[in-house]
Amino acid sequence: MPEYKNEKSEIIIKKKKRKIGLIIFNIIDFVLVCLIAVLFYVTMPINSTKILFIPKGSTSHIISYLNKNGFEMGIVDELVIKSLGYVQSGWIDINQNRLTRMDFIYKLITSKAALKNITLIPGETYYVFLKRLALEFNLSEEKLTELYNQYAYKADGNILAETYSLPLGMREDYMIFYLFSQTNKKYEEFSKKIFGYYDKRKWFNYLSLASVIQKEAATTNEMPIVSSVVHNRLKKGMKLQMDGTLNYGIYSNEVVTAERIRDDNTTYNTYKIVGLPKDPVCAVSLEAIKAAIFPVKSDYLYFVRENKTGLHKFAVTFETHQANIRANIGVEKTYTKEKVDETQIDAEAENIMKTDITKQKPVSIKDLFNNIN
Repeated sequence: MPEYKNEKSEIIIKKKKRKIGLIIFNIIDFVLVCLIAVLFYVTMPINSTKILFIPKGSTSHIISYLNKNGFEMGIVDELVIKSLGYVQSGWIDINQNRLTRMDFIYKLITSKAALKNITLIPGETYYVFLKRLALEFNLSEEKLTELYNQYAYKADGNILAETYSLPLGMREDYMIFYLFSQTNKKYEEFSKKIFGYYDKRKWFNYLSLASVIQKEAATTNEMPIVSSVVHNRLKKGMKLQMDGTLNYGIYSNEVVTAERIRDDNTTYNTYKIVGLPKDPVCAVSLEAIKAAIFPVKSDYLYFVRENKTGLHKFAVTFETHQANIRANIGVEKTYTKEKVDETQIDAEAENIMKTDITKQKPVSIKDLFNNIN
C-alpha cells in the first residue's frame, strides 16, 4: 500500500513539473514573440524632417504631438523613450531624413538643438539685417518687417549688433521676440552696471548717439574721440553735419551725395537739424554705447578721414580742419589703419575702451544725460 502511494505521488509531482515547464515555456515563447514584435516595430523605417520641433511637456504629450504630425507613434514608442531617457524640447537637429524607428527615438533623446549663427554687423541697419535673416533662415521678409515695425521701440537699435545662435525653423514672430528680448536684457544689464538703473527712453537717446559714433569711427579706439566731438558740438548747439547719419534704413551702405543732403528732410539729416536723430541710425555694439557714455575730454569739433591711414584727423578749429582736408588732395586712399603719432587723447581713448565699465566714472552722469535729452 505505501509503495502505491509513493508511485502516485511521483506521478503527481511529474505532472506538476510538466505543467510548470509548459507554463515557463509558454512565458518564454510569449516574451520572445513580444521581443521579436518590438524589434520588428523599432526597425521599421520612418521619415522625418532633418530639423524637428519638440514641444515642452511630458513624454505622453510629446508622443501625442508627434502622432498628430504624421509620425504614427504610440504606447510602445512612449515606453521605449521612458526606458532610455527623455526628449528635450525646442528645435532639434535629427540630421537625417530616413531612419529606423529606433534610430529616430535615439535621435529624439540625444540630438542637440539645431542652431545657426548670424551676425548683425555693427553699423548695419535693421532693413539690411532682416533681409539677411529672411534669406538665411528661410523666413518671410514681409512678415519679419511687419512684426519688427509693430513691436519695435524705435526705428532702429532694437537689436544689439552681435552674433546670435538661432534655432532653425523658428517662426517669424518667435524670431523677432527673441531678438528684441535678448537685446533688452543686454541693454538693461549694461545700463545697471553704469548707472545703477535702466531708463529705456534715456538709454535709447544714448543709442542714437552711439549709432552716430558707430557710423563715423574708423576703429574702436577712435570711438571715444568721435564721441567727444559729438558731445562738444551738442553743447555748443552746432549741427553735427555727419554723413553717417544719412546711412539709415534702406540707405545703409549708400554714398551720401549733395543731392541726398539737400532733399532729405528727416531728423537723420544732421546737416539740416540741430541735435541727434530722434531714432538710432543703425544697430550698435556695446563698444559704441560705452564710447557714447564715456567720451574723452577734448576740445575737438571737427574730424576728417585721412586718405593714407583711413583714420581720422581731429581738429579744434575750422581752419585746422580745412588744412586737414587739403592735406588729402592727391593722396591715394590706402587706409593702412596705422597711426603715426599718438597723442595723449589717443591714449586716453584707448584706455577708456580697455577699462571695465564698472570702474569708469564720468565727471557727471547727470550732465551726460542732460546733454542728450
